[in-house]
Amino acid sequence: MPPSSPSIQDALFRKLETVVNLTSEERKAIERLPAHVRNTGNGETLLREGDRPSQCCLILSGLACRQKFVGNGHRQIMSFHILGDLPDLQSLYLDVMDHEVAMLRSGKVAFISHVAIRELIEQHPRMGAAFGRHTLIDAAIFRAWMVNIGRRSAHSRVAHLLCELVVLARVVGLGKKVIHHLPTQEELGDALGLSIVHINRTMRHLRDEQLIATEGRQLSILDWKGLQRAGEFDPAYLHLKRTVVGG
Repeated sequence: MPPSSPSIQDALFRKLETVVNLTSEERKAIERLPAHVRNTGNGETLLREGDRPSQCCLILSGLACRQKFVGNGHRQIMSFHILGDLPDLQSLYLDVMDHEVAMLRSGKVAFISHVAIRELIEQHPRMGAAFGRHTLIDAAIFRAWMVNIGRRSAHSRVAHLLCELVVLARVVGLGKKVIHHLPTQEELGDALGLSIVHINRTMRHLRDEQLIATEGRQLSILDWKGLQRAGEFDPAYLHLKRTVVGG
């Protein structure tokens, strides 16, 4: 079962401490951040293209994504988001949303006003550097996805994405070598530019190779090094202070 939802403060601590060691003063300031928490449903859109948000959303549980629809109605998923992620952090600096943020799995989301975040950054400048580092890491992940989709085989694409999801889940304390909220085959296909049939076949091959095991929406890694080799996965692009690569 997925872990229960942490507090807003704990979620931010886990996320920020992947890139910086927080001081006691910074922790106290984060604890004072005002926020509104609400439950969200499967498929709920948190932000639409063209919106001008005045707050950032912090994922406390569930699974979210950035997505964009093209003229024929097809969807491109551009990233997946879990506990501690602020998928619209760029709205602090960019006025208009150029894509959607949506929940793929129901969960809890905290909404923190831009004013409160800017006050935190003004009073504690290192927080601005930490948030900025996360936006740069997002860009690094986008580059890795571009290479993955454009130049790797289906087998390597899927393996690489699964490795990424495992590392990002583990580093915020969501389990070792496990994905609790595995994207559906359709969602994986929309993220990797592959058909459901292709995803189904590739996942079966990964299971047959005894690299992974799946049960419902949970995926377990049976052979971490083998999955890394299959996906040509090097976690350096995640730029984590605590890089976690299995073991």
